[in-house]
Amino acid sequence: MTDGPLRVAILISGGGSNMVALVRSMTGDHPARPVLVLSNDPAAKGLQRAAEMGIPTAAVDHRPFRGDRAGFEAALLRPLLAARPDVICLAGFMRILTPAFIQQFQGRMLNIHPSLLPKYPGLHTHQRALDAGDTEAGCTVHEVIADLDAGPVLGQARVPVLPADTADSLADRVLVQEHRLYPEVLRRFVAGDRTPLIL
Repeated sequence: MTDGPLRVAILISGGGSNMVALVRSMTGDHPARPVLVLSNDPAAKGLQRAAEMGIPTAAVDHRPFRGDRAGFEAALLRPLLAARPDVICLAGFMRILTPAFIQQFQGRMLNIHPSLLPKYPGLHTHQRALDAGDTEAGCTVHEVIADLDAGPVLGQARVPVLPADTADSLADRVLVQEHRLYPEVLRRFVAGDRTPLIL
């Protein structure tokens, strides 16, 4: 770990709304600062948003590496390691990382997932909650381990499922809570507090 504020790299694939929430939180007396926003899509809107907030950005297009995950991850590591991050936050990063990649950052990599884990790892979480007749849904911040969406839970926020909900309307309400939860968990995590936070 570095002297002074801890260095946070944020990985995104799209618009980066959770990245924006994290960056905006890392000011004042916050014990961390953003040092890189990295995407697997050079056209990700979140890269422009990060640049507008003065955060260094990089992109490694995953498409030329089809079938070569090791090659993609090697390319991803170059800008990532150059930024010397203490903590990595996955914020809508839609590529599955290999155990070898994750191992390099074990205990220092966080992810936010749009379900109340261990329910509904993977994709289509909101529709799966509706199909199951759940009365509540939400989001989870967890440590990243080699098993998908299975690391220790660091925080959860819940929302009620309403009778008229669609997957999209539920996703919108959960996203509001994601923007509350992730910054709070990150602040606690970089201060050394891994006690699960329930909002």
